Amino acid sequence: GSAGGGAVKIIMTGKQTVESVEVAPEALEDVEMLQDLVIVAVNDALSKSQEMASQKLSAITGGLDIPGLT
Repeated sequence: GSAGGGAVKIIMTGKQTVESVEVAPEALEDVEMLQDLVIVAVNDALSKSQEMASQKLSAITGGLDIPGLT
């Protein structure tokens, strides 16, 4: 996930574990903005991770509507 036009980048696995955090030097100038960008980037990465997991689960279940799994 990313925020601020790529000023903060978060890499998260499908198991929703953060693997890396990249912060552009210009983002260090404003601590409050940096904090907000980290929150947005983490939430973006989390959303993408959940979407990826959902797509993989759909591929495995063949689109079946299994309660509790979809």
